[in-house]
Amino acid sequence: MSADTLQGGFADAPREAARAFRACLDVMARPGTIAEVSGAVPPAPLSIGAGVILLTLCDPDTPVYLAGRMDSPEIRQWISFHAGAPITETRAEASFAFGTWEALLPLAEFPIGSAEYPDRSTTLVVALDRLEPDMGARISGPGIRDVARLPLPDTEAFQDNHLLYPQGLDFFFTAGARIAALPRSTKVEGV
Repeated sequence: MSADTLQGGFADAPREAARAFRACLDVMARPGTIAEVSGAVPPAPLSIGAGVILLTLCDPDTPVYLAGRMDSPEIRQWISFHAGAPITETRAEASFAFGTWEALLPLAEFPIGSAEYPDRSTTLVVALDRLEPDMGARISGPGIRDVARLPLPDTEAFQDNHLLYPQGLDFFFTAGARIAALPRSTKVEGV
């Protein structure tokens, strides 16, 4: 284990984890909201936002799938040391999946839950180049006053996911230290 593996976690874990948890809940409860988070400095190419989500929501009971460039020995060691989350090689076992949009495709390989247990689905943490407010697809639904906007990599995929509700996938989006979310209950319209 390298010295870098020991670095980059929450310095003041109780306070930073509480702030990060609040930010994760806030963006999931209010789709279209973008929050700036801090406290984690994971190995590249995992962003600060993705690292904060990982440290906050992943634990030894949440298998993590790493797609594409996110699957590196440095990131695996960092997750193991700081979160204790097991790394799974198969998408079908993932509680959380981290990667770029292209690396996470096809979405159909991730669990969407069942009628009895819709919560047994995967939450995807999608790395974007930019995450800016008031741009992208129009979204509406629970937690949104009228209509909000969120830059989505593929509008049709999110429309299809919404049709599966109450089953389906939930999404976090990250760019640097910024995070946003799109729960399966959110209706997605065109740009």
